[in-house]
Amino acid sequence: MSKQLPENTIETLYQEVKQIIEESRNTVYRAANYATVQAHWQIGQKILLEEQKGKARAEYGRYLLSQLSVKLTDIYGKGFDESNLRHMRNFYYVNPIQDALRPELSWTHYRILLKVSNEEARAYYMHEAAEQRWSTRDLQRQLSTQYYERVLAHHPNVVPKIPVSENELERTTPADVIKDPVVMEFLNISPRKKIQENVLEEALMNQLQEFLLELGKGFSFVGQQYRISTETDHYYVDIVFYNYILKCFVLIDLKTGKLSHQDIGQMDFYVRYFEDQVKLKGDNPTIGLILCAEKDNAIAKYSLLSDSKQIFASKYKTYLPSEKELQQEIARSRHQIELEKKLSE
Repeated sequence: MSKQLPENTIETLYQEVKQIIEESRNTVYRAANYATVQAHWQIGQKILLEEQKGKARAEYGRYLLSQLSVKLTDIYGKGFDESNLRHMRNFYYVNPIQDALRPELSWTHYRILLKVSNEEARAYYMHEAAEQRWSTRDLQRQLSTQYYERVLAHHPNVVPKIPVSENELERTTPADVIKDPVVMEFLNISPRKKIQENVLEEALMNQLQEFLLELGKGFSFVGQQYRISTETDHYYVDIVFYNYILKCFVLIDLKTGKLSHQDIGQMDFYVRYFEDQVKLKGDNPTIGLILCAEKDNAIAKYSLLSDSKQIFASKYKTYLPSEKELQQEIARSRHQIELEKKLSE
């Protein structure tokens, strides 16, 4: 007669075997995925080299892709139609060095990246998508909200860094991660609807994963309504994060109205308190970020915000702006920064 094993023994063994199977399948999937990317790169290379043999490129190229797609589609299906072959050719054209491809990204990731004409922006998106494990949906959203351009708006003369070593990672500054505006269309809040700050805060907590994606890399959630106390009173920071790349606390205060000097003074108090009472030895200076519905340039200019390296104010939008609106918003931010820089010289 067989003995009945304890339930916890079976469960433990089951979980361990399950993990082995899942990891094995993921490894096979990633390997197959990258093999597809490499194959499409090689196909694109063959097509482009054939087109460049001195023939009339436009006419010959159209004929070449048309005929090749017919033959390949008959055997391998619609994945090799004329449109996809054109994507493969363009894929090789913008990524001529095969070793520079990121194995973490799928062919769909690279198809999306082909939409980015700016070479520096494309390299930045490719790096961020691989490092932060963006899904194709995440990558598409970041392109739609002009993630790269919004980071660039905070330091117009410097391309956002792509750290390739631990030393460069350590030199990442707050300006490398702060964006303006901050787009929070995932909250599904109408721009015409007036909301209270506590409602906005709760909505962000309910969509914390999306909010972290929008904030950028390195953010880890610490607390909501984080209490700090003086001898006579208690105060509450709306949201507190720790950024393990910047190695510092990031305090976020939500304001559903226009930015005021009282808001900046309040954040200055929060930052100073964290510097003195909360941060640990080895931490970098605390960062304060005020997310407001509207910024007042005069307030920003004639307050400690104008020359502070620790306190920032960004407009937030609860809807996905059009490309034109985003470009205008980014242009305004860049112009304001450049103007203030000239006035201070």
